[in-house]
Amino acid sequence: MGEASNSQSSRTMSLLSQLEKINLGSVLGEADNARYVTSKILHLVQSQEKTRKEMTSKGSTGIEVILSTLENTKDPQTMLNILNILIEVISVGGGRKANILVAKGGTQILLQLLLTASKDSPPNEELMVLLHTLLAKIGPKDKKIGMKARINGALNISLNLVKQNLQNHRLILPCLQVLRVYSTSSVNAVSLGKNGVVELMFKIIGPFSKKNTSLMKVALDTLAALLKSKTNARRAVDRGYVQVLLTIYVDWHRHDSRHRYMLIRKGVLQCIKSVTNIKLGRKAFIDANGMKILYNTSQECLAVRTLDPLVNTSSLIMRKCFPKNRLPLPTIKSAFHFQLPVIPASGPVAQLYNLPPDVDDVVDESDDNDDAETESEIETENDDKDQHFKNDDIETDINKLKPRQELGRPLEELKMYERFFPELSENFQECDLVSKEPKPFIPDANLSGPIVVPTAGEEYSAETKQSTKGVALKESNPVLTEEYNRRPAFLELPKKDSVKDSSLHQQNDQRNLSPSCQCLNQEIVKGLDRMSLQSSAKNDQYYSTACVITKESKTSLTTLACSNPCEHVSPCGSSLFEGSSVHLGKFCCTGVDSEEEDSRSSSSGEQVMLEVSDVSPVHDCDLYIEMVKTTKSIPEYSEVAYPDYFGHIPPPFKEPILERLYGVQRTKISQDIERLIHQNDIIDRVVYDLDNLSCLVPEEADVLKFNSKFESGNLRKVIQIRKNEYDLILNSDINSNHYHQWFYFEVSGMKTGIGYRFNIINCEKSNSQFNYGMQPLMYSVQEALNSRPCWTRVGTDICYYKNHFSRSSIAAGGQKGKSYYTITFTVTFQHKDDVCYFAYHYPYTYSTLKMHLQKLESMHNPQQIYFRQDVLCETLAGNSCPLVTITAMPESNYYEHICQFRNRPYVFLSARVHPGETNASWVMKGTLEYLMSNNPSAQCLRESYIFKIIPMLNPDGVINGNHRCSLSGEDLNRQWQNPNPDLHPTIYHAKGLLQYLAAIKRLPLVYCDYHGHSRKKNVFMYGCSIKETMWHTNVNAAACDLMEDPCYRVLPKILSQTAPAFCMGSCSFVVEKSKESTARVVVWREIGVQRSYTMESTLCGCDQGKYKGLQIGTRELEEMGAKFCVGLLRLKRMSSPLEYSLPSSLLDIENELMESSCKVTSPTTYVLDEDEPRFLEEVDYSAESNDDQDIDLADNVGDYEATNQEDGLSDSDSTRILLS
Repeated sequence: MGEASNSQSSRTMSLLSQLEKINLGSVLGEADNARYVTSKILHLVQSQEKTRKEMTSKGSTGIEVILSTLENTKDPQTMLNILNILIEVISVGGGRKANILVAKGGTQILLQLLLTASKDSPPNEELMVLLHTLLAKIGPKDKKIGMKARINGALNISLNLVKQNLQNHRLILPCLQVLRVYSTSSVNAVSLGKNGVVELMFKIIGPFSKKNTSLMKVALDTLAALLKSKTNARRAVDRGYVQVLLTIYVDWHRHDSRHRYMLIRKGVLQCIKSVTNIKLGRKAFIDANGMKILYNTSQECLAVRTLDPLVNTSSLIMRKCFPKNRLPLPTIKSAFHFQLPVIPASGPVAQLYNLPPDVDDVVDESDDNDDAETESEIETENDDKDQHFKNDDIETDINKLKPRQELGRPLEELKMYERFFPELSENFQECDLVSKEPKPFIPDANLSGPIVVPTAGEEYSAETKQSTKGVALKESNPVLTEEYNRRPAFLELPKKDSVKDSSLHQQNDQRNLSPSCQCLNQEIVKGLDRMSLQSSAKNDQYYSTACVITKESKTSLTTLACSNPCEHVSPCGSSLFEGSSVHLGKFCCTGVDSEEEDSRSSSSGEQVMLEVSDVSPVHDCDLYIEMVKTTKSIPEYSEVAYPDYFGHIPPPFKEPILERLYGVQRTKISQDIERLIHQNDIIDRVVYDLDNLSCLVPEEADVLKFNSKFESGNLRKVIQIRKNEYDLILNSDINSNHYHQWFYFEVSGMKTGIGYRFNIINCEKSNSQFNYGMQPLMYSVQEALNSRPCWTRVGTDICYYKNHFSRSSIAAGGQKGKSYYTITFTVTFQHKDDVCYFAYHYPYTYSTLKMHLQKLESMHNPQQIYFRQDVLCETLAGNSCPLVTITAMPESNYYEHICQFRNRPYVFLSARVHPGETNASWVMKGTLEYLMSNNPSAQCLRESYIFKIIPMLNPDGVINGNHRCSLSGEDLNRQWQNPNPDLHPTIYHAKGLLQYLAAIKRLPLVYCDYHGHSRKKNVFMYGCSIKETMWHTNVNAAACDLMEDPCYRVLPKILSQTAPAFCMGSCSFVVEKSKESTARVVVWREIGVQRSYTMESTLCGCDQGKYKGLQIGTRELEEMGAKFCVGLLRLKRMSSPLEYSLPSSLLDIENELMESSCKVTSPTTYVLDEDEPRFLEEVDYSAESNDDQDIDLADNVGDYEATNQEDGLSDSDSTRILLS
């Protein structure tokens, strides 16, 4: 066998060698010899696979010899032999073999031969068939074939052959294939169009016929490629071909009952898709009743899964041709107006203020510029392909990357921040400090009294002096003294040798707490049970479902009213909660079970803390109302949402990431298309409108009632579309005309057993985790009354897709032809006439923060914990921005203990700069509660660090329901480089605190800004590294020699080992240009903090670790906050290994980190300038509606549509995804 194959091999080599000699002209009888040799080679190639491989193997000159012969021979038979050899060779090897032929100059030789052969009269048919067959095979592999054919003058040869031989199907089939390849060049397509190619194609394609189907298929593919040229598309429209294509499609649809010709049917659709890329084509399609035709045919195809490609392409065409609707708003600016003290000189806010008052900022101007959308999208696609691996956003200037510590402000000016650091000068001489074991704190008798709640902006008098270890200084809030008497035992570490005192104290505490097993205080349950949610005929007046704050009345805390008032509740409602402090549910601070935990026997309080305590001491309904009274909102809200009043406890069940049903998006889109086709079925009734105060609340029993007039609420307008379907429009951020994503609203008047569909129609991001299993959140008041006060993930048929509402260029930052996106979800309510709330993520209001801080302050043990609450500054609306200091009290007032206290390193934390990222506040809540707990690790942590915490950097944005901005209409996390004290006071003073610490040489060990992430799963960090940034630029290879301390990687690595939701693989330490004015980069570069991070928490869930496949909840978020603290303790212990015995593997962590590199997957610039890189996740549907990137039909049976995500996604980030 071996000998036979060797002889065959040597035979081939021998024949090629002979052929080479013939080419050199050293053999007599060239023509005959060449014909003989090539026929022998052809026989071997056809019969021996080994020969075919040998011809194209590495180092072989077989292809060059063959091509050289083809170029030089004049003998027709030799040409035919060689063309057949080449066809055989490349037909087996696929693309790779064709590439070899292109690389050897095969295209040029074939085109020259085509030109020569065309001069024969008549041309050799066999030669033309083979030439075109070969060109059609190698053409797609030669990107320049179109240009070569045009320069060579070969373009019209194939076209003329088709014109002259319309009945010769064997000849025109490969000619059409070549024309299709040529047409990928728009210049060629236009040139061919001028010579009548479009009209010619319509002579070949036609109604249903079982004959010549392969020719029909190729003609359709060629036509679809030709019609991508706008010139050809206009030509087709002018000649009425849109109607013709629709007629042909319907004919094939009707006759192809066995679905054998799906590719032909899809070919017709591809032609329609190409021609509708232009405005004229879309108009012609509508005029020809195309929407109804494609809608009806696609509905008939739904039952057959193999016809999905037809349904998907029809859907794309209909979405593209759906007339762009104006968003039904008077203006896209926020419904709320706030006049800025200073107008920025430039930027979006300046443009907003400079717009003439009569400008219609909602209208889409793209129709004035025909086909701007198509052109720009095609250009973008091409650009993306060219810049395959280039990320222009990565900073490449090493001088800009090097941290340059600079104060930025005069030292004298920075001294104003000294008052926020009294811990650095406090001597504690007046304090009764206890060395080692702290005694249980017994409140002084004269500390009892009413709860003192200062009003916003009130100066705290020095009269509230207390002997609590310097806690209540001039700037701090007064302690909620009454709460000392019912402080939960587990927040206090009793003295272990005083069991009697400890147990007495616990008993004393327990008397003041509601029974630990109950989720709701009995008094509130009794009070709320008296409230009937059933309809009452006695009073027709509609009360908004909320707690109404009567600010004028000093005695009345709240007025409770229901959508259907009940006779048992007095109008003022003051008696309902009189004197009761409501503790809702369990303490949400999930314990930490790392090896640091002290598992020795301890008091019952400590043991509870390690798991989840039975009572939530940080939610107090009455106190919440008091906090709301001092909260200043732009709309001057007078209502409180029930979930914020009742509080939230995590549900006891797991909430898995939702599995998406097949075809859900397609169904939603077809229902949207039905609005156009069956317009008479659409109700189109406004049922809620912030812009129209006279909008009447619907009185009908079957119409839902909506409300968003409460803190953090966001819902601008609701339109009833069908009986149980509503379009919802969100309000833009104040002093902005975009950023619609956060929603929080109330719904009432529902019935059970009905699926209500909600469509939020003016979202802006090009993709969302709603497409990857995330569900919105719902809170049921009825469930809360039944002792289940919790936000739960709800909704079916959820998807996020581009809709037919157009964004004006004013709204889209100057870009024309952009569309909004829809979040759609369907909910079936459990209770009739319930009051339910929906939110983008777990709400956490500014008043909730104030309440939590007050409760933490009132419950801590001042002998053990140093806790201060200062007002950093006032916001634009006059709300205070809290600054919290937490550390351990010194062991005694001896000099060395005071020194240890003052010299603890600082850890600086901040959160909630973006109001819509409420998960950041829940993580912060976990951090604060852990730091204030009696956990031994927490005490150790307090003894190790001084924590400076700004839990809410953007109170105004949070209060007014913004998604991204403050009242200045700007993203505060882009203002850190040059914050304006008048426009960005919280950032200006937060940076001031850090600048002050830098000035006194007390740089924080860690700075971390908590954020939420809308497009990725898990929790992860972004940090800053010169070296890792340079690694990803391919610029300045010398960067590899940079010496850099890898300490910035240690904390994320620790968290990946201890926090189940944390994912090291998602972390990035690259510095991008677009992020140079964020907190993370400025604190690293200007302040000089090496460990400067953004910690991002998913809005959706996890795809790794313990919580894999689950949506994230407040329990997991709070746990993350606690685990972050544990990570800091590990960091401390690792930096002083002699003090603790830790596993050597942990101590070697930095060496391990130095060797690893961080992966940057993709560019980071996109729609809303998020603090998040792009992400790539496999999906089975498209979030896009107008995808002009076609798939090669010959290579793809048609199950997939290629999509490029919007606004500059690189090719590497686009995926082939099925539109379901």
